[in-house]
Amino acid sequence: MNQLRKIMVTCALPYANGSIHIGHLLEHIQADIWVRYHKMRGHEVYFICADDAHGTPIMLKAQELNISPEKMIIDMNKEHQRDFANFHISYDNYYSTHSKENRYFSELIYNRLKKHGFIKTRIISQLYDSVKGIFLPDRFVKGKCPKCKSTNQYGDNCEVCGAIYNQIDLIEPKSVMSNVTPEIRCSEHFFFDLPYFADMLYQWIRSGILQEEVANKIQEWFDSKLQEWDISRDAPYFGFEIPNTIGKYFYVWLDAPIGYISAFKNMCNKNQTIDFEEFWKKDSDTELYHFIGKDIIYFHGLFWPAILHGSNFRKPDNLFVHGYVNVNGTKMSKSRGTFIKASTWLKYFDSDSLRYYYATKLSSRIDDINLNLEDLVYRINSDIVNKIVNLASRSASFIEKYFRCKLSASMADADIYNYFIDSSEGIGKYLENREYHLAVRNIMNLTDIANRYIDEQAPWRIYKQEQSSTRLHAVCSMGIHLFRIIITWLKPIVPCLSKKVECFLNTELRWNTIHKPLLNHKIIPFRYLYKRIEMSKINMLLQASQEEYEGNN
Repeated sequence: MNQLRKIMVTCALPYANGSIHIGHLLEHIQADIWVRYHKMRGHEVYFICADDAHGTPIMLKAQELNISPEKMIIDMNKEHQRDFANFHISYDNYYSTHSKENRYFSELIYNRLKKHGFIKTRIISQLYDSVKGIFLPDRFVKGKCPKCKSTNQYGDNCEVCGAIYNQIDLIEPKSVMSNVTPEIRCSEHFFFDLPYFADMLYQWIRSGILQEEVANKIQEWFDSKLQEWDISRDAPYFGFEIPNTIGKYFYVWLDAPIGYISAFKNMCNKNQTIDFEEFWKKDSDTELYHFIGKDIIYFHGLFWPAILHGSNFRKPDNLFVHGYVNVNGTKMSKSRGTFIKASTWLKYFDSDSLRYYYATKLSSRIDDINLNLEDLVYRINSDIVNKIVNLASRSASFIEKYFRCKLSASMADADIYNYFIDSSEGIGKYLENREYHLAVRNIMNLTDIANRYIDEQAPWRIYKQEQSSTRLHAVCSMGIHLFRIIITWLKPIVPCLSKKVECFLNTELRWNTIHKPLLNHKIIPFRYLYKRIEMSKINMLLQASQEEYEGNN
């Protein structure tokens, strides 16, 4: 038996000023499949996340809604938790960065960094919106990239050429809030000495643990020379005030990843059998993995490991980075109805449909995923309904009608059963390595083999020739045995269907007992496990999503 592991898994923290949408769900589904698989293998896995609840956008959104930031983030946290639960994202703890634990660890880490000389101060120039009366966050100013001259770029990096720059270097800047040309004003800011950690970071990214594409991207920032990182923002700001300062706040990107630590600590406070230090001490032999999008590699690949190292905490074992979601071949669009909220999806489709379709597309690379809605409907109806569920349906009908829902006491074909069992380890490796598309492809190939077995054995002909014979019993039981293996493999991907199957089979689907056939076992009368999806649901979904957008504008 493989050695049992202790693993902590996180997703990037959703921002607390908007609803969860299908773009977010790609990451959370990818991570959840990985977590569920490892829990099935018996490993000790803790899956945590939280809302990213600080920053100027939170403050401004609350003002727009005429409520306090505190009330807004509480309401949004409830909505986020509901949406993730409805998609069966199996978090062990979902928290918020606006918490006493996160304040404690933010201050602890800052003070440790300061004590060791890693915090610097200097006067900087920054853009100020005189109409709104605030210093502009990077995402609230747009202009031309100072490197490639692309227009409509944010104040911190260019989405066209990937350049990282200071907002005052932006050409022809405009405030996103008021459309005025911002003023340049001076203020004292606090900086983290990232260049000090260059050697450590270089060894970390070149150790072979990161995806090659991720390591190469981080290398580009090394090539352009690491800069000190501004970790402070001026009032007005919604967040934690920096100790022993007035009107200076921790930049949201400082305390946001610290939310991984504080969410885990909050879970430990609620379950004191979990040892916090075991997972976060510098020499920890537990495992830590972050599932993130490619847009935040910069923070997780440079600042985060450096801050952890400098404040005497452990570093991540790996970053699992994914691409973006496109819908029907183009970027998600609110006006076209393809910017689909999680809650809107569930009015027309179930959660397993999106989970399964994403799994057919996901790999260990950071390529973008195309959610083709017509292909999704076809794939679900073809794979789940016509192949997988139908395998159970046509076998179970005979078992129920002629054998009182009891499976045979012997195997009809030990060779095909063992062939399926021998395939389990390879499918498990694909799931371990996040090559979900290869896992699904192999599972469906084996499903075709199982259906061919039933076609060739033709239980309906056996019945005509022999009535309720021993051979009929064994063949139909064989169909159920193979169906059980297939759904066990798919359990991390389609938890709702799996739960229905567990009721039908009257047994728990477990990876470590998959090799044992359900001989002489009583099942439950078969009821439909998955409903065919109608193509008409696509237009209904897009129309509803578009109307939501128009209703909010």
